[in-house]
Amino acid sequence: MSTVIIDYNQKRERTELILKRINTLAPIPKILQEVLQLLNNINTSPHLLSKAISKDQSVVLKILTIANSPFYGLTKKVSSIEFAIMILGYDEIRNVVSALSLMESLKNKSDQYMDQKNFWMHSYVTATIAKKLALDMGLEKSGEAFIAALLHDLGISIIHRFMHTDFVSICDLVSSGASYYDAELQVIGMTHGEIGEILLKYWNIPDLIGEIVCNHHNPKLSERLPVLTSVVHLADYMTQQLRVGEFNWDDGLELNDHIFSALNIKDLAELGKFIDSYKEPLLAQIESLRYLA
Repeated sequence: MSTVIIDYNQKRERTELILKRINTLAPIPKILQEVLQLLNNINTSPHLLSKAISKDQSVVLKILTIANSPFYGLTKKVSSIEFAIMILGYDEIRNVVSALSLMESLKNKSDQYMDQKNFWMHSYVTATIAKKLALDMGLEKSGEAFIAALLHDLGISIIHRFMHTDFVSICDLVSSGASYYDAELQVIGMTHGEIGEILLKYWNIPDLIGEIVCNHHNPKLSERLPVLTSVVHLADYMTQQLRVGEFNWDDGLELNDHIFSALNIKDLAELGKFIDSYKEPLLAQIESLRYLA
């Protein structure tokens, strides 16, 4: 048993060293630095902010898609970044730009082990569900739910890009019958949630976001935000149940029982009806996302 623990610790220490190097290799994107500086200035106008964001068209497209989500219930299409800024507000724009910039800077090319379009779709759909759940439950931090859900699998992208040999080893173990959770621990000594939290801390993303990302598969471990973490966990689970946002890494994802008490859901029957009620509005926007990855 002691040999297993030593081996696990050595793998964890090796992964932590790699993550420190990643922090140097992949610093915060310039667009994010510029936008955050502007947002910290109370005199920044929507025009000036939109001009900075418009330097990255991939981020522009995704912000417009978020603003046009059916869950915002707008009657008029949001066709400009300036309008999106007014709809979302500066605080949410800060969170959205931060999350999208990080996802773009860490994105790798698709290969046989991971399809980047499916990864983006899964991340966005999970975020959309999480925000809707938070709003419907009257939670104050619906914006944080969206961002944490958008970044919940960031660690997977990091492993794929910067530890690709390990990524392949994890996939091989899963093909042999292991769970992704066990395979991650066996190969790199930590989970993708922990990896996401470490990198987010390096990049000065709020600790609360990192805590949700770290515990999104086991929300009862979240000390400060067990309810919001349960929301993200349920949103992640719902993408599998509703068959939206295909992503193999979550195949066989088990629902954590903690969500029943945290979210006041009585039983599995009530949960099933609850999940089905979200299917129609989600499917209404899936097609509009396919060109964004």
